Amino acid sequence: MSWGSAMLSALRWLSDLANTYFVGLVLVASATALIRPGAYTWIAPYISPLLGVIMLGMGLTLQPGDFRRLAERPRDVAIGAVAQWVVMPVAAYALTIALSLPPELAIGVVLVGAAPGGTASNVMAYLGKGDVALSVAITTVTTLAAPLVMPAWVVVLAGEQLQVGFMDLFVNILQIVFIPVVFGFALRLALDRYAPSAAEVGLDVFPLVSVVTIVAIVAAVVGLNVDTILGAGVAAVSAVVLHNAIGLGTGYGTGRLAGMSPDRVRTTTFEVGLQNSGLAAALALSFFSPAAALPPALFSVWHNITGPLLASYFSRGEDAAVGTAPADD
Repeated sequence: MSWGSAMLSALRWLSDLANTYFVGLVLVASATALIRPGAYTWIAPYISPLLGVIMLGMGLTLQPGDFRRLAERPRDVAIGAVAQWVVMPVAAYALTIALSLPPELAIGVVLVGAAPGGTASNVMAYLGKGDVALSVAITTVTTLAAPLVMPAWVVVLAGEQLQVGFMDLFVNILQIVFIPVVFGFALRLALDRYAPSAAEVGLDVFPLVSVVTIVAIVAAVVGLNVDTILGAGVAAVSAVVLHNAIGLGTGYGTGRLAGMSPDRVRTTTFEVGLQNSGLAAALALSFFSPAAALPPALFSVWHNITGPLLASYFSRGEDAAVGTAPADD
């Protein structure tokens, strides 16, 4: 085996290991951040560019076929995207009222609700025997629409508490999400055409980069919020747990009411319930406060616990009776 092949095998092994123990890594880093916050708080100024790197990696996973699927299955893509755009922001706002959350935590919950889908939903759709192509299509639509949809919801739901305008949020999300994704897609096209082996290496490396980056972001936010966690942690955790449960439950119900096939019901469940909490945390730190970034960080931990558990349940086929025959696109 050549040195290059050995390195590639090692990267694949590390990526698989990081994905397998992702939740454990997040919990260990978070616990460490509570004890020694200074070990991670220095990361805070770099969270936005780090998230841009993750979105670049997402762009690298996209291929022209993913966009063709948007035209092939518009009905289910539209249902999944609209469900996420409506359910999660409205649920977030309702929870901030019901739990009487402090303003800074409330903004963090709203940011999570307004965020697009994350790549975690694609992974869970795969593990839970969902329709992965549909999952990628919905995530792509919500991500590319994020510069418009996300600031619109934040302004509507948290307008009285904002000292930042729609355009500020729009430009920031454009820089963090849209441009890296488009650049990653263009880079993938070029690599597939001129250097396919490099494209393969990139796909092996970026899962590891994504895991390390998300762990660092969550730990940094925890380190910045040690006092808040000790004082208002129960309220924030309650909001996150309920928000995720509402998203997963409503996504499941939406898929069934729409008459989707069982695999698409599972996919809609994950697409609605799992958010790009890293983006929400980055915006919270950029425009609001460290406390506002706490709910997104907690959501990142929690949905990476409930997601695999639900995927495991789905993969065993207990829900095989749900849904109807595959709906026409």
